[in-house]
Amino acid sequence: MIIEKHLEDHVIGESHVTTGRTVTEADIIMHAGQTGDWYPHHVDAPWCATQPFKQRIAHGTLVFSVGIGMAASVINPHSMSYGYDRLRFIRPTFIGDTIRVRTTYKAIREHKTPGHGLLVEGVEVLNQHDEVVLACEHLHLVKRRPGAQTA
Repeated sequence: MIIEKHLEDHVIGESHVTTGRTVTEADIIMHAGQTGDWYPHHVDAPWCATQPFKQRIAHGTLVFSVGIGMAASVINPHSMSYGYDRLRFIRPTFIGDTIRVRTTYKAIREHKTPGHGLLVEGVEVLNQHDEVVLACEHLHLVKRRPGAQTA
């Protein structure tokens, strides 16, 4: 879906929640292969059985990339990703967990690029128990409406 929103069109506090997606063993193995991260916490089931969580843990970077992908359901030609701040892996995600993403517009900041500002979007990845497993801030560089005044 394409929605054309300028910086001034975003409402602080507006929130969206995605549908769910279940994390699979195939996700973990594919991610390990793509990144080279074969750390035993992710791929060695017998070893993990001897550890505190008793099972394999999805890579934090897997949960991050899947979560951000889930939240990216709208194309806005006036906005582009500027990066991520304050990324935290809060709780483990296991094979069989179903995650969904809640995004909330948190702030608008000035930016040095003429005619643009930064939209700060809070991102929370939730498991099936509504526990936050990952949190970060997604920064969007967004065009201002033509003729709009800066703060």
